[in-house]
Amino acid sequence: MLDTTPMTTLPLAPGVGFKSSHFTAISEDPGDVAWLEIHAENYMGDGGRPLAQLNALAERFPVSVHGVGLSIGGTKALDTDHLERLRRLCDRINPASFSEHLAWSTHDVGFLNDLLPLPYTEKTLTHVADHIDQVQDTLGRKMLLENPSTYLAFAENEMSEIDFLKAVVRRTGCGLLLDVNNVFVSATNQNTDAYDYINAFPLHAVGEIHLGGHDVQEDEHGAPLLIDSHGAAVADPVWALYAHTLKTGGLRPTLIEWDTDVPDWPILRNEARLAAEVLETAK
Repeated sequence: MLDTTPMTTLPLAPGVGFKSSHFTAISEDPGDVAWLEIHAENYMGDGGRPLAQLNALAERFPVSVHGVGLSIGGTKALDTDHLERLRRLCDRINPASFSEHLAWSTHDVGFLNDLLPLPYTEKTLTHVADHIDQVQDTLGRKMLLENPSTYLAFAENEMSEIDFLKAVVRRTGCGLLLDVNNVFVSATNQNTDAYDYINAFPLHAVGEIHLGGHDVQEDEHGAPLLIDSHGAAVADPVWALYAHTLKTGGLRPTLIEWDTDVPDWPILRNEARLAAEVLETAK
């Protein structure tokens, strides 16, 4: 097992994505939940109930801020106003971790409400690294970059996704957020081996792990097509891949993501309990 040090101050325990409907339940009975994650863009106002709830929870739980709107992989310059709002949020709550996606969502037509894949080329690598440098310099903190879920590969790829991520880490000093469900979704959709991906991944750079649910569909040929929906319980093969990841690379703070069709708190709390059991077994 690699001797690795987490790149965040999150506890080596389960966390969940915070939803305002769970505020009272989390306050009264968090169960195995030791930390919370928020989507940055939901908390960029100057006041109101969202920030009041966040401030109250931040007094009890470490908080991870997860961005979804910076468009790190976009070819356009980063939105400096958005980045400044993000800086103010991080200064306000001093999160234990900040992360964003290896994806793009901006183009000439404006902002697209999706996290879109990008080709793994030297040109892409340069502007991704430049954007990460800008984010880290502005926030004054290291960021984690999340591996995407993918449904196809670009013909113009010049390197693998893992080699691309390794190069980003070398150039910027950022850490990585390893979404194990994304690995499983991408491997199934592209007929590759998820365990080979984990074995080759730069696990020493991982500061946080994500687990979530996916939808199972079929493509036009009847082959399985997985959609990263964040709207279901973690699937059994993803739990198995997660256990392998911990045994290979060491324990990491682990988030349960459930962003659509959000269940009642006891169901989400139980997912955190399952993660705690896997973490305990991997020690």
